[in-house]
Amino acid sequence: MSIKDIEHIFERLRSGVVPERGLDTFAVGIDKQRTEINRQLQLAADGEGVFKFLRGGYGCGKTFMSRLAILDAQAQGFATSFVVVSDNDLHFYKFDDVYRKVVQELGTNSCPRGALSDIIDRWIARVEDALIAGGADENSSEFDNLVQQRMEEELASLTGGKAPEDMTRVLRTIFTLKQKGEIAEASALLSWLSGSENVAASAKKTAGVKGDIASREALDYLHGILEIVKAAGYKGLVIVIDEVETILRMRHDSRGKSLNGIRQICDAADRYKGLLWIFTGTPEFYDTKRGVAGLEPLSDRIQFLNPGGFASPRQPQLELKPFDARRLKEVALKLREKYPTVNKTALTSKVTSFFIEKLVEKVTTGFKGDVGVVPRQFLRQFVNVLDLASENDEYDPMTAEGFEPSELNEDEQRISQGLPYFDPEPEDVQNYAVEF
Repeated sequence: MSIKDIEHIFERLRSGVVPERGLDTFAVGIDKQRTEINRQLQLAADGEGVFKFLRGGYGCGKTFMSRLAILDAQAQGFATSFVVVSDNDLHFYKFDDVYRKVVQELGTNSCPRGALSDIIDRWIARVEDALIAGGADENSSEFDNLVQQRMEEELASLTGGKAPEDMTRVLRTIFTLKQKGEIAEASALLSWLSGSENVAASAKKTAGVKGDIASREALDYLHGILEIVKAAGYKGLVIVIDEVETILRMRHDSRGKSLNGIRQICDAADRYKGLLWIFTGTPEFYDTKRGVAGLEPLSDRIQFLNPGGFASPRQPQLELKPFDARRLKEVALKLREKYPTVNKTALTSKVTSFFIEKLVEKVTTGFKGDVGVVPRQFLRQFVNVLDLASENDEYDPMTAEGFEPSELNEDEQRISQGLPYFDPEPEDVQNYAVEF
C-alpha cells in the first residue's frame, strides 16, 4: 500500500469521514456482507440487472461498506458512481437529478471521478480498432465517417433502438470536435451529456439539440451510458445511492414520489443488463410508514425477512450489524499497524492493546456501552492518540486519558521499556551451524 493511500486514510479519519481508498486494510467483521456484494457483482458481470439495499443503524458502517463495494467493483473492472442523497440538490423522483449526479460522479480504476470523457474515448478507440481489424484504412478521408456510423449502429443495437436521438447527435458531434482539436466545444457538450443545465445555447446548437435532458427521458440516457461503459471494455456499472433515509426529511408528497422513483428503478432493473444499484438506509427508512413500509409495492419487493433472528444476506436487504467492542479493537489494532511513523516499536509500546481496550470502554461509556453508535467518534479520537504518541516522546496516552495501568507481565514490561523480547546471549549473534 502506498504512503499516499495510507496518509489519505488517516487524514480522512481525523475528520470523521470514511476514506475513499484503502478500506480493505482495516475492514473487520463484514466478510459475509462483502461476499454477498461480490455475488451481486458477478451477477452484473454475467449480464443481470440487479439491486441491493444495505440496512443498518447509525454507526453500522453503511457508507464504509458501500465505499468498499465501489473499490471492489473498480478492481474487478466495473465503472462506478457514488451518490449521496440530499434534500437540497437531489430529489429522487426527478430522474434528471439522479442522472446528473450519477454521470458526474462516474469513476473507474484509472479515473476516480468525472470519468465520462475517458469512457467515451475508450469506446471510440475500440470502435476504431474494430474497423481497422476489419480492413478499414485509418488514413482514409472516409475513416472518421465510418467511425461515426459504427458508433451510431452500436449504440442503437446495444440499447435496442431506445437511445435518444439527441444523445446520438451529441456523441457524433463530440467525436467530430475532438478530431478537429476543438476541445473546449467538445467539453461543453460532454457537460450537456452529463446532465448540466448550464450549457450555452451556442454549444447545443452545434450538435443540433435544444433544451436539457428531461426527467422523462433521463433513464433512457442512463441506459445509453451503461451500454457505452460496457462497449468501452468495462464489465458493467455500479451505482451507490448513499443515505437514502434523507428522503424521510422531505415533505409527504416529495417522499411518496421519491419512494415511487425507487420502486420504478427496481421494477425496471432487469432491463439494465450489467447495472448494480446499491442503496443504503436505516431501519427507520425501511420499516416505518413514513418510509418504504408506506409504499406497499416497494415494501413487498424488498421486504426484510428475519425469522428467529436469522437473515439471509441474499435477500434484497443486506443487514449490517452494529460494531461491538471486539470489532472496534480489531480496527484500532489494524490502524496502529498501518500508522506511518519512523518508530513503530515506540508507538506500540505506548498505544498498547490494554490501552485500546480502555479507550473503547471510555468512549462508549457516554452511550451506555452501545459501541454501535460511536465508531466514527472513537476512530477520530484514536487517530489523535496515534498522532500525539508519534509526535511527542513524553506523551503517555495512559496518563493523558486518566487510565491506571494494569499489572504488566514480563513481556509487556519489556515492550513498555522499548526492549526486545529476549536479552541476546553470545551464541544468539552467531550464525547457525549448517549440518549435512
